[in-house]
Formats: sequence, structure tokens, C-alpha cells
Amino acid sequence: MAAEAQPSIADYAAIGNCKTLALVSRHGSIDWMCLPNFSGSSIFAALLDRERGGCFAIMPGEVLRVEQEYLPDTNVLRTLFHCRHGSAELVDAMAIGAGDLRAQHDLVAAHEVLRIFRCLDGEVEVRVLYEPRPEYARTLPRITARGRLGWQCTLGGTNLHLLTDFDLVPTGPATLEATQVLRRGEQRQASLSSCENEIAVVAPLNDALQQRLDATVAWWRSWCARCQYDGPYRRAVMRSCLALKLLSYCLSGAVVAAGTTSLPVAAHGERNWDYRYCWLRDTSLVLQSFMDLGYDDESGAFLAWLLNATRLTQPQLQVVYDVYGETSLRERQLPQLRGYHGIGPVRLGNAASTQLQLDVYGEVVLTACDFVQRGGNLDRFEKQLVAGFARTAASLWRMPDQGIWEIRLPPRHNTYSKLMCWAAIDRAIKLQEQIDLPIDAAHLSRERDALREDIDRHGYDATLQSYVGRYGSSDADASLLLIPRLGYVDIADPKMQGTLRHIEQQLSVDGMLYRYPPGPQYDGVDGGENLFVICSFWRVECLARAGRIDDAQALFDRLLALRNHVGLLTEEVDARRLELRGNFPQAFSHAGLITAALALQAAGVKP
Repeated sequence: MAAEAQPSIADYAAIGNCKTLALVSRHGSIDWMCLPNFSGSSIFAALLDRERGGCFAIMPGEVLRVEQEYLPDTNVLRTLFHCRHGSAELVDAMAIGAGDLRAQHDLVAAHEVLRIFRCLDGEVEVRVLYEPRPEYARTLPRITARGRLGWQCTLGGTNLHLLTDFDLVPTGPATLEATQVLRRGEQRQASLSSCENEIAVVAPLNDALQQRLDATVAWWRSWCARCQYDGPYRRAVMRSCLALKLLSYCLSGAVVAAGTTSLPVAAHGERNWDYRYCWLRDTSLVLQSFMDLGYDDESGAFLAWLLNATRLTQPQLQVVYDVYGETSLRERQLPQLRGYHGIGPVRLGNAASTQLQLDVYGEVVLTACDFVQRGGNLDRFEKQLVAGFARTAASLWRMPDQGIWEIRLPPRHNTYSKLMCWAAIDRAIKLQEQIDLPIDAAHLSRERDALREDIDRHGYDATLQSYVGRYGSSDADASLLLIPRLGYVDIADPKMQGTLRHIEQQLSVDGMLYRYPPGPQYDGVDGGENLFVICSFWRVECLARAGRIDDAQALFDRLLALRNHVGLLTEEVDARRLELRGNFPQAFSHAGLITAALALQAAGVKP
């Protein structure tokens, strides 16, 4: 049985250790966590099925009001409960920075969730509910009492240990509960640790747990201190940067698109996708965000993962990979989970992995070029990879594809895909001049010129005075707001001004944007399309570049107001209610926020 009524997507915060993450509701319930990584099987999935999914809840009774926030410059969460007879706080974190504690503890758990519940005033009754449901709730595990070592749950190669000073008792199949009254100054702790085919580590409670929490806080603050951004909206930028770090997989350098699967954007559930993978289309924005903020290690690790992952498919590129660079992401459904608010289906994998999306060639070559321009180096094999991707872009650009938005219709000639092929070829020529990239520069120059002529002939509508989303149509597409960033056409060019105008006229709702005209006739999927968060940030960037500073800043302020109570964003926003929709937290949206803030800074907006 779930801990409480289904919260909205906006009622969650995320904690993590740069390997996986967990979502914690404002009620104090961990409703989503996967092991051993972001795209591993769920341990708790009440987010997707309140009855079957499982949760780990620490909830006070008779709550009148809740405040939830991250400790400054961390991903450590504090929830403050104001109850009828007292107040209490719950601090949640995933342990990180444990290397500093190895002198005291020779072994550390691969993953450890730290939870401390304190009564601050009066007295508070608190209920604990622990119901692990591994493998997306396919089976009920056996929970075994281990005395002073707490409770053990083993399934396959995964060992899950719960050590706590709450007086838990079994109340049902694979379910433990406790109800206790705490008075001012009293506290209880819980450590949920796991390992995969390794020696199980049960770390102690009390002062030792507090030390692990303190080390985690110190690690996040030390990481934040490396940020070199001192421009406008610094707190919002730092929170988005922390969100991107939370979605980074430290063992490979990959950054996943989001931490969840199958959170719907519409009531019928057809647009429920699994986003726990790394899309190449995100690479330029994420890498640019990290580099612009001073995080060279992250950008270098991300590029290393990117080039390593693409070795498996080069010179062809796949759209999406998992955190290890695996390419087999077959899309399938989980019938045992009913979905968020009962809106199924719940999906694993993503069929976009089999699509042809030509824009990815531009993403990879742009990322490599940006890295080199900022002082990075490519080894001989990496140069060969980048050169191969540019040659492939030059050979494929005449083909139709599914495009950046992964349209599930027959391939089309998408203008943005052509633009990104142009960018791949253009940047490869520049890299040849800088680092002697092994390409035939004369041949690629001819292809670049032919591609530009093709785009301007078929992707630009002289009557509309605008570039259009696909050849032969009059549809606007918000991805075309990136044209100035690519260096294809300057923001002041009449063609770009006309494109901005056309996008605003066709896609804008009170200044915020759809990514393309909503409706199944455009993308082949039934149900509502919502305002797309990153597209609105792209509009902020264009407005700032065009000198419309007041308009840019006003829109940026409105977009910041869409974030939830802890500063996190999803992918889409309901146009009528302005409610968050889709998987959460969303890397694409937070990278867009950062680049928009940087554009405002470049335009002269002061902190």
C-alpha cells in the first residue's frame, strides 16, 4: 500500500550520487529509485503505481504545512514539517565523497541513502513504511531480519540493506512499518545501502552516519565552489548546474536526459517515454553549460564518453546510448505497473534509438570543436572519429530523417537536420585548419556550399520571410531559433528576424513556445502537445542577441516561475494550467536555462 495520495510531478525533489537518483515527495516518501544506475531496474516505483510500485516513507502525522528545500549549494534535501503538536525535519541525501572517510571505514557501500528525522519542537508522531519492490515490482522480495545489521533484501546479485533505529516490524508481504512519537531533540536515522555482486557493506548509524552526511554536504559545496559564473540569476544557474551534475554518471561521463521513465505529458499516455539514457542531441548544450561555468573536468569526461560510445557505431551515429555506451535499447512495456496517476503505459527502452536523425552529426562535431577551441586536445583516434562523422554528414545530408523531435512518421526533409549537417561539415573544416583533422577539405567545402544552397532554396519561404521546419511546408519549428548559434545566419539578418517573427506568431502562447505546431498531423502521436521548456529559453537567447533585453529578461523571469519549489524542471509545461509535464528532472531544460542566462549576461544584464 502506498504511503499517501499520488503527488504531482512538481511535488518531488531529487537526490543522487552521480550514479543514480531518487525522487523524494514533499510527504517524505522515496517513490522512485533505480539500481545500480539511472536506467537500472527500480527498487521503489510508487511514482508509477501507488499500490504495487513500493516506497520508503518517513511521514509525520497531522501535518499542517510543509517546506522543502535543498541545503545551499548541495543536492542534500531538507523537508520541514509543521504539525499539529510540534515540528520536525527530514534530511535526505545519497552519500557521496565517501573517499574522505576511508581512513575510518575501510569499505563503503556502492550506494547509500541517508535519512535523518528530527523532532524540532513539541512532539510529533511519525510513521515509517518500507516496501522495496525490485525489478519494477515484478516480484515480492524476501526481507530478512539480521539483528544489529538491520534488514536484508536480496534479489539476484543485488543486496539491499536497511539499518535504522526506528522499531520496524513486518506488517505484510515484503513490508515493514513503524509508528513512533518523538519529542523535542529526539531523532531517528536510516541508512539504505546497496551493492551489486559485491561484498555487502552495512555502514553504522549515529555519529558515523552524520559524518557521511557532512562529507556529502562538503563534497557538493566544494564542487559548487568551482563555478566561475558571476552573472545574473546566479542562484538559478547554480541550481540548474547542480541538476545537470545530478544527472551525470560519474563512472563514464555520460549525462542522462532525465531521471525517470513514462511520466506523461498528456492524459492518455501515448507520449510516455523512457528518458534515462544519453541523447547526442543534448551534448552541445550540456557540454557548453559545463565549460561556460568553469567545469572543465565534466566537459572533458563527457566528451570522452561521447567519443567512446560512438566507436561502437562509427562512422554511423545512433541517436541515444545508455550510460555505458550500449546501443540496444529496445522499447517495451511493463504491464504490471499502471503508470503515474494510472496513465500508462510504462515503457522501458526507447525506439528513437533506431531512428535516423541527421542532426546528431552536427551535435558531435560541434561538441568536439568547442572543446578544442577552449584548449582541449583530441588524440589521433579521436581525430579520425570526428573526421569520419563529418564525412558521414556530407554523404547523408540529402536523405530525409526523423529530425530532432524524433517524429514517429515516415522520414522527412527537416530543415534543422540539414542545418546541423552543414554545421558538422563547417566545423570539421575549421578543425582541419586548427588541429590537422584528416579530411579532404576541398571536397567538404563543396558539400558545405551545396548544402547551404539546398537549405536556402527549400528550407526558406520567401513569402513568409522565414525558414520553415521542413521542406515544402509553412510550419514553424522552434529548433530554428538555434540558427544564430550555429553561425549560419546572424540574428540581425532579415531572414533570421523573419524566422523569429514566424515562430512567435505560430508557436507562442503568452511568449512561451511549442516546439512545433501541436497535433498528430505533425508528429503522428495522438494527444496534447505542451509548451516545450527549452524552446522558450532559446527564445530568451534570441531576444537577448537581438537587443530586446527587456523582453528577454521578462520572459526569463516567467520561465523561472515555472520551476517547482526546489528549482527543478520537466520537459514540458501545460499551456493552460502552466503545470509541469513529463520526465523529471530534465537535463535539456536546465541546460537551456543556463545558456539563456549566459546570453543575458553577454547582452549586458547585471547580477
